[in-house]
Amino acid sequence: MRVLVAMSGGVDSSVAAALLQRAGHDVVGATMKLWAGASDSGCCSVADVDDARRVAQQLGIAHHIFNFTEDFDRHVVDPYVADHAAGRTPNPCVSCNRHLKFDRFLRRASALGFDAIATGHHARIVESGGRWRLVRGADRAKDQSYVLYMLTQAELARTLLPVGELTKPEVRALAAQLGLRTAGKPDSQDVCFITRSGGREAFLGDRIPLHPARLVDLVSGEEMGKVPAVELVTVGQRRGIGDPQAGGARRYAVHVDVAGATVTVGTLADLMDDHLTLSDMSWVDQPLAIGTTVTVQTSAHGRPGGGVFAGAGEVHLAEAVRRVAAGQSVVLYDGDEVTGGGIVA
Repeated sequence: MRVLVAMSGGVDSSVAAALLQRAGHDVVGATMKLWAGASDSGCCSVADVDDARRVAQQLGIAHHIFNFTEDFDRHVVDPYVADHAAGRTPNPCVSCNRHLKFDRFLRRASALGFDAIATGHHARIVESGGRWRLVRGADRAKDQSYVLYMLTQAELARTLLPVGELTKPEVRALAAQLGLRTAGKPDSQDVCFITRSGGREAFLGDRIPLHPARLVDLVSGEEMGKVPAVELVTVGQRRGIGDPQAGGARRYAVHVDVAGATVTVGTLADLMDDHLTLSDMSWVDQPLAIGTTVTVQTSAHGRPGGGVFAGAGEVHLAEAVRRVAAGQSVVLYDGDEVTGGGIVA
């Protein structure tokens, strides 16, 4: 089978290419150039591209670079900025997977005559009865099924995730055994287009006006202070929300109103919710029936909890959780299997 491997320059995609080559597939590597601006983190730096190219040389496979910067700006960066301007908290990695890695990249692979694409994500794709299931990776600590919830049968049928059956230590050990230059490379943790030196404030400040806002107590309505930029505040945030009075409870942002230049502040108890309303629902296979019991994950590495899918994007939780900021993804599971997910409305 001809497989185009998305090589980010990290150890996981390097080992994915090596495993597919070892299995006898006709493997070609490709690195997506996504962000055209400054980058000192994530997976878009010049050093990452060079690492991917040199690993391909070590494996003796061809390597290409695809320039998808316009698509990345349109589908990831611009919505990221717009969400912050509207008081939402976006997840750019989910948007990148949805629009770039498993859409634009997959379409390019098809146009070039490849049978499948592969990535280094820690998740598993299992065929069962002619249908495709998306399952958590073998390494629960590194599981990335949460950021792949938008994949449908069409994408899963043409995608391979070779490292999903391995733990991260096993991936690194195999890379070291093969002598790959990425064997000891640290994992990418940051948004690739946000530099460590400037941060989110500098990035957004160059693109949209940032406005100061009042901090207002949820119960009393009393003004508690100010924040320098309402667009940088996310629901659940504690840092910068004001120190509690002596012996008082910690304060959190419980609501962000950009238009009103107001952040409502409350206690942890005020932040708890026992239901979620999701939009832009996506299903791996068939939509869940109303009343289906689900496992609910509200962040990439959050603790899963129980719930019931109530239809129309409504999820009732077995136990209250901290309010999830609008714009974030919530993923529904049946055990270890992803059934679908959506974005907090």
